[in-house]
Amino acid sequence: MFRSLSVALALVLTPTPAPSAPPGATGAVEDLVLPVEDIIGEVESMDGTESETKQGRQVTVAVTSDVLFALDKWRLTAKARQRLAKVAEKVDAEGAGGVVKIEGHTDDQGTDSYNVTLSQRRAQAVQAVMRGLLTGSGVTLESHGYGESRPKLPNIIEGKPVEKNRAKNRRVEIVFTAKQ
Repeated sequence: MFRSLSVALALVLTPTPAPSAPPGATGAVEDLVLPVEDIIGEVESMDGTESETKQGRQVTVAVTSDVLFALDKWRLTAKARQRLAKVAEKVDAEGAGGVVKIEGHTDDQGTDSYNVTLSQRRAQAVQAVMRGLLTGSGVTLESHGYGESRPKLPNIIEGKPVEKNRAKNRRVEIVFTAKQ
């Protein structure tokens, strides 16, 4: 085919100019469509003990367990009742009714079974208080404990525990649907 390798390489490596359109030429332009990921913003209180996220009409208010409970306990503190009263006002004012989920979460310390039980008891304690605070009709409360299975942030980074992240993972979330 080619008598020498140098001729073959010269043909392959010689740049060819890109074809150019003649002046006044027109062509079809196709739409460029790309997927868009949901952007979920989070608003956090100045002291970091409460945050709120919205995804569509779903609102999640997370309160750290350090505010709500003593260490390894599920009895709410007086300070917790005040904080939950504010969350209940928000649910009453902005909620569309229906199911309000109360979800308990822990960090990765302790056994899985212990953390699931603790998070469930904490969710039930918040549910009992919220039941008395919510004034809107047509609201059903559901509680569930997830233990350490749904961390908000990694508990361990590069093999080292991160206490700041663990503190944010110890939380109770109140999830409701906002009015349109």
